[in-house]
Amino acid sequence: MEVQNDPLISNTIQFVKDELINAEGGHDWFHTERVFKNAMLILKDEKADELVVQLAALLHDIADSKFHDGDEEIGPRTAREFLLAKKVPRPTLDHVVAIIENISFKGGNRSLQFTSRELEIVQDADRLDAIGAIGIARTFNYGGFKNRKLYDPEILPQERMTAAEYKASTAPTINHFYEKLLLLKDRMHTETGKRLAQERHEFMEQFLAQFYAEWEGRR
Repeated sequence: MEVQNDPLISNTIQFVKDELINAEGGHDWFHTERVFKNAMLILKDEKADELVVQLAALLHDIADSKFHDGDEEIGPRTAREFLLAKKVPRPTLDHVVAIIENISFKGGNRSLQFTSRELEIVQDADRLDAIGAIGIARTFNYGGFKNRKLYDPEILPQERMTAAEYKASTAPTINHFYEKLLLLKDRMHTETGKRLAQERHEFMEQFLAQFYAEWEGRR
């Protein structure tokens, strides 16, 4: 990522790098950097508050609940404390924290308590990093991190789960494609997000076809 001229953005980048220095490979600084780049790409064709988008993209995974005993408050709280220390104006701070509170997929069946174009941009940016080649790599990296099976034909995907069921799932990694990744293409908000998601969705379908062919010993 190019060095930002804005001291607030530069300080935020350094803060995130420091906080995520030992993070799991799919949720580390490089994930955040990719989401930031995706968000900036999407923002080129959108009317939205650039500072809110930048800060939310950088702080969206500052403390993922998956790695903090399921604590849903630690991420928003960590971001709020950082932004307060940097004396970010309250409307901007509140907007960024609201995005962090509402960005996560969580099974895809929950009702959002907040929405904005800035949330939609950052959410699309984050979802793009969950699909395609990078998404496949991240999925298997996390599956290995959790010591999950690659695939078990007898354990079927559960496509409609509550947030609690989604969080508690220990299903094989391949199931995650059907429980989340393949659903994201139709949940994008922006035109840029939809276009890029379509390309990455098709790549995942090709991967799965190859995976099953190799699993089953087909030519």
